[in-house]
Amino acid sequence: MTDQTIIRFEGVTKQFDHNPPILKDVSFEIEKGKFYTLLGPSGCGKTTILRLVAGFNEPSAGKIYFNNKVINNVPANKRQVNTVFQDYALFPHLNVFENIAFGLRIKKLSNSEITNKVREALRFVNLAGFENREINEMSGGQRQRVAIARAIVNEPQVLLLDEPLSALDLKLRTEMQYELRELQRRLGITFIFVTHDQEEALAMSDEIFVINNGKIEQSGTPTDIYDEPINRFVAEFIGESNIVSGTMIRDYLVEFAGKRFSCVDKGFHENEPVEIVIRPEDLEITTPVLGQLQVQVDSQLFRGVHYEICCNDQDGNEWLVHSTKKANVGDKIGLHFDPEAIHVMRLGETEEEFDNRLEAYGEEKHE
Repeated sequence: MTDQTIIRFEGVTKQFDHNPPILKDVSFEIEKGKFYTLLGPSGCGKTTILRLVAGFNEPSAGKIYFNNKVINNVPANKRQVNTVFQDYALFPHLNVFENIAFGLRIKKLSNSEITNKVREALRFVNLAGFENREINEMSGGQRQRVAIARAIVNEPQVLLLDEPLSALDLKLRTEMQYELRELQRRLGITFIFVTHDQEEALAMSDEIFVINNGKIEQSGTPTDIYDEPINRFVAEFIGESNIVSGTMIRDYLVEFAGKRFSCVDKGFHENEPVEIVIRPEDLEITTPVLGQLQVQVDSQLFRGVHYEICCNDQDGNEWLVHSTKKANVGDKIGLHFDPEAIHVMRLGETEEEFDNRLEAYGEEKHE
């Protein structure tokens, strides 16, 4: 724990009645002023974490700390957090001003204080002048910004966002990603954002927690998680991946698809069974003679910025390629990749073991 830690989960489990636990012995830390994303499939436990932070649920076991104080039994209205829900939960009978002012009126602030705070919140979300607009006259993006203004007007230390972009169309969703990220930078408060959209998580976050089946599979920066997935679940959930079985012959030498290749990984046992990840954009199309792998093209789709090409090698492995070069179905082509493009995953490795191995590799590289 550091001086910047604002939220800490310590062995937190959440179980309803006699059902299987939704969260299982979860521990992590959240620092002040960063944008965090809880990423995972439906039912993995990410919204449960958000509700535990907000105080809507209590943990079945473990402790939750806020500014180094246990808050397990602190009611929601006493916590310095606010939540933006998936459906925004705006009051349809109140205009924009009164929606944002609702919490301030409960606190019995003076009318002048309320007016100043509401106008400042509207300015932050680029809705200045919309005070008298009715909610049913607002677009989806505008409603979302009203919900955010209502949350930040109470000056929380942490803002919780439960899939607030899921109801928006693709173009507006992309625009709001930029707006939310910029808003977080301007406010300087901690955002905890829940989504199942991996592209959204990669675009917006300082740090990502990848959650599966009630446990944190991996945490780190978007670059770390994309480039160095800890296991098959993370590799498949974050972006698109080619994953094949292989053998780590020794440090910096791996075998897969019937051939041996130089790589940058170390710290494995000799001849240890492993899994290999190569991202589609790291595969370069070349001639069969120049390629490290020889494959046959099975299908091709044009995706606008690249072609998506599906291939098979002679061992039956499927390879997905993202390339600006076009290939023809039925052609035999070569695939070239650098040693840095090969990521080797140890079977059953924990995140702590994974981090220690990467740290040892980084120290050796620095020397």
